[in-house]
This record gives sequence, structure tokens and C-alpha cells, in this order.
Amino acid sequence: MNYEEIKIGDRAEIKHKISKKDIEKFVDLTGDDNKLHIDEAYAKKTSFKKPVAHGMLGASFISTIIGTKLPGDGALWFAQNLEFLLPVRVNDEITIVAEVTKKYDRTQTIELSTEIFNQNRQKVLTGSAKVKVIPQETQNLENEVTNKVPAKTALVIGATGGIGRAVVKKLAEQGYEIGLHFHSNFTLAEQLKKDVEKIGSKAFYVKANLLKEDDIKELVSNVDRKFGRLSILINAATLSLPNIKFEDLIWEDIQKQIDINIKSNFYLIKALLPIMKEQKYGKIITLVTQAIEQPNAEWLHYITAKSALSGFSKALAVELAKYGIRFNMVSPGMTDTDLISEIPKKARLLNAAKTPLKRIAATSDVANAILYLSQKESDFLTGETIRINGGQVML
Repeated sequence: MNYEEIKIGDRAEIKHKISKKDIEKFVDLTGDDNKLHIDEAYAKKTSFKKPVAHGMLGASFISTIIGTKLPGDGALWFAQNLEFLLPVRVNDEITIVAEVTKKYDRTQTIELSTEIFNQNRQKVLTGSAKVKVIPQETQNLENEVTNKVPAKTALVIGATGGIGRAVVKKLAEQGYEIGLHFHSNFTLAEQLKKDVEKIGSKAFYVKANLLKEDDIKELVSNVDRKFGRLSILINAATLSLPNIKFEDLIWEDIQKQIDINIKSNFYLIKALLPIMKEQKYGKIITLVTQAIEQPNAEWLHYITAKSALSGFSKALAVELAKYGIRFNMVSPGMTDTDLISEIPKKARLLNAAKTPLKRIAATSDVANAILYLSQKESDFLTGETIRINGGQVML
């Protein structure tokens, strides 16, 4: 934010769940291995009864909210007073709140109230911060790369899934910087980031519940901060796919599939559209399924949602084309991922046997198609579906 844009009363907040790993990292970084923080037996003999997190561990998130939210990039945090009111423990979810209370025009400095609350809405820390807003030099901005040249940046939704991981590897090999979305598998997201870095590219991971609009807005805010310009959105998120006979189907089964396929994309594109419109370029790639054109029994919930996603994607391909945004789909046949783990081996073999190329798809087959749609060479494609099914469906 520019200093002029900031108003008294402007407010921001972030949340973080304190983990044992957070405390271990803090000890490694600072050397503060006070037993009150790390030794349960020792802490039990004190009035606290259980280990407590370092006070400055929680307070460090004030730096996060100042540096990323209010005012964000260019913030120079130069003064802070703190009062620690209550202990913070492992598994506490803290909410960090900052609010602008004063502005000093002569020095382009702001003053913030800074407070931290636990999950019980108890205030555990209070204080105030002083921050100088450093303006960015702009004299050479007009000479930068034009908006029509795509940045090699991609956000992969569902990056820890089978197809998601394969896509991330392909993009990394081509030098893309990648945002790795995950919902619950932090360990795999962390490993995926390391794998990308071994290849020689850059990545960061971000957690979000795709069905919560606030989570999506936070995800997009993080992406915008890291990349500035985002060329590609790939949504490879999916749910488990049980076979359910129609008489056993309940509406909730259908709703879950609609939510992950339509609701998540609706929130994502709503949030990302201003970024892509501003740069007059973008690629959005979704995953549909061969089952739309060659339906399977007992997949009504899945086929209904994927059919809706196909229509959703084509409608937006028409509407967003004027902004230089391409919207395409990849339609895999049976693919060797965890999604087919409940399908009997005999059914998989039968599927391969009736495929002209005599095998089911590998995740790399799907990833190769997504890579092509991500690159500038596919710029004249929009509203298209690339079928990865070994020849089972030919149109």
C-alpha cells in the first residue's frame, strides 16, 4: 500500500496454529532452549503445568502482518512495545490483529495497535508498532517487459495429488516458479517444494480450504505478493470417487462434487481475475473427465459435476477471451492415481484392453497436455478440451 492509500482505522488480521515444530524451529534459530518451552516434565513442576511457546514466537507474527498485509511491501518496522498477557501453548490458534491508529505525513510513518488473541478470544498480547512506508522508485517502470509477455509463474491447485505432483515436476523442468496449493498434507507440500528446488526452479506452498472464500482470498493475496504477475492457474483438485448406485445416492454426494468442481473454481477465478485482466494475459486449465462422453455406471455424482465444469469452462472461455485470458480443459481417461485405488484390478485391466494404445494413462501423460496448454505455443486455443484417453474417445 502507498502511504496515501492508508487510512486511520484500516485493519488486517492473520491466523496461525502454533505447533510443536514451530517451537523446535524457533529453538534452532535462536538457541533459546529454556526447558519451560520444550520439556514437559520440567514445565509440569511449574505454575504453567505444560510447556509454553516463546513469547517472541507469537510476537514475530506482528512482523508478518506488517510486512505482508498492513502496509505490506515496503514497510520498515522500526519501533514496537509489547505486553505479554497470557501464555500461548502448542495447538493454540492465534489471531494477530493490526489497526492503523495514527499517521505522520511529514515522515510517511504510521502507528499501529497490535494485538494477539487465542482461539478462546482471550487477548494474549497487546502493544503498538511504528512503521515507515518506503515508496518504490517508478522512473523506469514504463521500460519494463510489456504485459503481453507471460511471466513464467503458475499456481497449481491440488499440487499434492497424483496429477498435481506430475504437473509441478513438468513446470519446474521448464523453469516456472510455482505456487503449491495444499489442503491438509503439509509434509508432502514441503517435500514437493524441495523437489522443485532440486530441479533448479522456485516454489512456495500455501494452505487453503477451496470451499472457503476467505481462504481463497488469502491464497490469492499470497500468490500476488510472491509473483506480482501470475500467468497460469491449474486446478487439479479432486475428491475420492466411490461407486454409488442411484438408489443409494443422497444429494450431499452430488453437492460435494459440485462444490469441489464449481464452487472452488468460482472463488478462485473471481479472486484471480483482476490480476490477469490487468496484465491482459492468463491461462486457466481445469480437469474434466472422459466419463462425460463415455459415462460409467454409479458415477452420477461425479459425471454431473464434471459436465457442469465443462460448461462453466466454455462459458468463461468466451467471456474472458477479450482480456487475453485462455480457458481450456484436459479430459483424462482412467489414470494411474490414488483416485482409482478402489477400482478393482480386473476393471483396470479391462479398461486398458479396450484402449487402442493398450494401457491406462500415466500422470505424466496428463501433465504433458497441461504443460502444452500452459505455454505460449498454445495461445490460440481457448474453450478446447484435450482428451488423454489412448484413443477410447475420438471426436
